[in-house]
Amino acid sequence: MSINTFGHLFRVTTWGESHGPALGATVDGCPPGVPVDAAMLQQWLDKRKPGQNKFTTQRREADEVKILSGVFEGQTTGTPIQLMIENTDQRSKDYGDIVEKFRPGHADITYWQKYGVRDYRGGGRSSARETAARVAAGGIARAALTALAPKVQITGYMVQMGEHRIDRDRFDWDQIEQNPFWTPDATAADTWADYLDGLRKSGSSVGAMIEVVARGLPAGLGAPVYGKLDTDLAAAMMSINAVKGVEIGEGMAAAMLTGEANADEIYMGNDGQPAFASNHAGGILGGISTGQDVVVRFAVKPTSSILTPRKTITKSGDPAEIVTKGRHDPCVGIRAVPVGEAMMACVLLDHMLLHRGQVGENRGKIG
Repeated sequence: MSINTFGHLFRVTTWGESHGPALGATVDGCPPGVPVDAAMLQQWLDKRKPGQNKFTTQRREADEVKILSGVFEGQTTGTPIQLMIENTDQRSKDYGDIVEKFRPGHADITYWQKYGVRDYRGGGRSSARETAARVAAGGIARAALTALAPKVQITGYMVQMGEHRIDRDRFDWDQIEQNPFWTPDATAADTWADYLDGLRKSGSSVGAMIEVVARGLPAGLGAPVYGKLDTDLAAAMMSINAVKGVEIGEGMAAAMLTGEANADEIYMGNDGQPAFASNHAGGILGGISTGQDVVVRFAVKPTSSILTPRKTITKSGDPAEIVTKGRHDPCVGIRAVPVGEAMMACVLLDHMLLHRGQVGENRGKIG
């Protein structure tokens, strides 16, 4: 299986399986001299790790990250950084019933058709457990962004669970880390808690919509046509397990707007810099950042592992029925929030390095 690497100058390769001894990431292209230690990375992994509350999988993993190379005396050396996270709470016996059966909604059938072999223990490489390695790599990217562009802030949050959306009029940045759903709407969090608890007890699941915002980003990142910032952001978010759709800025809703409504009018701000009256573009025009907030949303499908019997087939093509056992998230979108933040950080750092390499500082002056 190839293509386990993403990025141009800042490159991340993830490795490992859900029920193997360990998983991790090899990070190449991080500039030297960036302050990094395991505790710095652990804060992000702790946001994603399982078993934190009743609304996530009850698999108990510490997700303790170890830095094996590329960091010396608390600073990156510019050489490849090897990150490892050991698996400590595998229960492979839960998957004995699916050795011959394909789980509907999972990658089981496509992996088998493509490779003729699959690790059925928790999905192996296709498991969402792989995203722990991305979050660790995203911690490296965040540290480098802090060194290169201290004003950049990356924040993810849930804006929708099933049919239940947040009220944007109640949006409160301070609420995001005060509830298990990473949502900026405290009232929605209370509603979702009751709703998801009922789904959890019934053995079902539900999808979600996640929004990730990067604030304080400079203008000029990205390139026209094939090097667009939004192209790489969309690909990064789409690569996250269970993601089925990505939007930048107004996204699909832009199709309902007129040109007058959609155009973000420009004026000179009090600081002598260009400013915009709105941000329908999501902080990106022509593939290049405008200096506004970069806004990305992605839709996460319901967890396919549910207790309701589903019809399927076996490897021999015989009809069968399956109930997926094991410990699963009733809404995998909850733990997708820190993963989306990590992917945003990796892409932004990659484009910042590309920009510095080709252009250096922005060349076009206004005013």
